[in-house]
Amino acid sequence: MLVNEILNTYKEELKKLEGKSLSECSNVEAGIQLSRMYLQKLREAVRNQDFKTKEQEIYFFKVQKPFVYSRLKFYAKVYNYLLLKPAGSMKSQRQFIDDEIKKLQDNFKKNIDFVKYYREKETILDQYYFLRGKDNLSIVSDTSHFYTDAEFSTSHDNAIAKIMAYDLLVNFFNQELVALGFANKLEDKPKHICSDTSLKWTASKTDLIELIYALQASGAIKDGRAGIKQMAAVCEQIFDIDLGNYYKTYVEIRARKYNRTGFMTLLKSSLEQRMNKDDEC
Repeated sequence: MLVNEILNTYKEELKKLEGKSLSECSNVEAGIQLSRMYLQKLREAVRNQDFKTKEQEIYFFKVQKPFVYSRLKFYAKVYNYLLLKPAGSMKSQRQFIDDEIKKLQDNFKKNIDFVKYYREKETILDQYYFLRGKDNLSIVSDTSHFYTDAEFSTSHDNAIAKIMAYDLLVNFFNQELVALGFANKLEDKPKHICSDTSLKWTASKTDLIELIYALQASGAIKDGRAGIKQMAAVCEQIFDIDLGNYYKTYVEIRARKYNRTGFMTLLKSSLEQRMNKDDEC
């Protein structure tokens, strides 16, 4: 589909901006221009090519369009920040950043019900939130939607973009505080603005938990000093999954009568088959 091609090209272009400082207005302007251009490309693609299924349309307005739109919001907010931030003492700069974060959080709290819906990967209202012309006035909180292009918007795609932009901005402001010496540097790398969310775990939760425990037991991560809780949290983020009570699941794995390491066995077998196949090429 043309939309996928547009998004892939956009992400490649974004990567070229990753190493450039966001303290330079010219770099931020480049991000704004790039995001606007690709948002328009998506608009034209949707206008000229209809969605084949409702699921495809929901995915576009829930995931694909917000990915670009959120980056436009992010860059625009950073640009405004660069123009308005004080040039005085580090204390005054810190206060300015704290005020910006508070504004973000206040707006975040106003839409906490939908934020919860999004964070918990709910889908029950997707047909109202992310299909064009399916607005349910009783669940529309942002009335600005009524003034947008009906061909290229739904009642909540903008809300998704705001949440995604919020995450990027909080990370950006934290890095600004680190640079000023008012915050500890995060162990994890800062979230890239071109980060994709498509690495979804498609095996079972039990399989992933088995893998986590195997990696921890082998000492392959931080020489075995990484805790299960820490590793589970990282895997949940990377693979877009909620592992639930992984300690309980581990107990169930241990209680298996046969082949307690079933997923490990499958991994070994699958890799050997792949190697054998590649040897034949």
